[in-house]
Amino acid sequence: MTFILASKSPRRKEILENIGLPFTVVTADADETCHETDPCEYVKVLALRKGEAVLDTLRQSGKLTADTVVIASDTVVALEDEILGKPRDTADAERMLRAFSGKAHRVISGVALLTEQKRVACAEVTRVLFDTIPEREIKQYVATDEPYDKAGAYAIQGFASLWITGIEGDYFNVVGFPLKRFADFLREEFSLSLADYIENKEPKII
Repeated sequence: MTFILASKSPRRKEILENIGLPFTVVTADADETCHETDPCEYVKVLALRKGEAVLDTLRQSGKLTADTVVIASDTVVALEDEILGKPRDTADAERMLRAFSGKAHRVISGVALLTEQKRVACAEVTRVLFDTIPEREIKQYVATDEPYDKAGAYAIQGFASLWITGIEGDYFNVVGFPLKRFADFLREEFSLSLADYIENKEPKII
C-alpha cells in the first residue's frame, strides 16, 4: 500500500514518522466551514473533506493508484456545547485558556481513510483536566508562538503541560492524531495491519 498523509501538521507527520510508517505528505485546499454541532460529526466531516481534496489532486495528477490510502484528520476541542478550533488572535487564545482553567474539556480528532473505492471516518475523544491557570501565565503563554496553530490554543506536549493534571484517553489524540484508533480503524475497514508496513529504523538515543 501507498500511504498519503493529507495534512500540513508537523505533529501528525512526526507521530507517523516515529512508528516508522512510510508515507508521503500531500495537501490540498479544502473548505473548512462546517455547521455540524456534534463535535464527533464535525471532525469526521472535515477529515473526509480534506481527504477528498487530496484524492482529487492525486487523481488529476495521475498519481492515484489502486493501492493508495489517503489519511486525513481534523482536531477540535469541546467545552460543554462549544466547539473550539484554532484561536483567531491573542484575545481568542486568552478566552479559550481562561475557559479551560480549573475545568475538564474534551479533545476530539477525526480520522478519515480514503481509497478510490472507499471513504470512511471515525472519531476519538480524550478528556483533559486543567488546573487553575494563573492569569500571568496565560499572558506569557499567548505571547509565544505555541498556541496559534493548535485547536484550543494549547499544545499538551509544550508549556501547557504544566497546567494539565490528568487525561482520560489517548495522549496522541490530544497532540493531534489518535494513533491507536487509526491502527484499529485501518484493520477494521481495510484488513491492513500497520505492523506489515513499518520500516526498520535505528533506535533514538536519548
